[in-house]
Amino acid sequence: MIGQIDMIVTLLGIGYGAVLILAAFVSNKITEALRIDALFMPKPSETTRPLNLAAGIAIAGYSLYSLLK
Repeated sequence: MIGQIDMIVTLLGIGYGAVLILAAFVSNKITEALRIDALFMPKPSETTRPLNLAAGIAIAGYSLYSLLK
């Protein structure tokens, strides 16, 4: 049972990382709602958008590493 939960969380991490990477380049309802800079910074702008790329690579990379480990 725990193995299935771990797999689901890992796949969700990969998906969220992919959405963050997409948010660095594309602006639509879904990506705007899930942007890291919009969640944690008081005044997000186009100049803070690249933070999503770095966070997305880190989250997706760690999740992918956990999946393959």
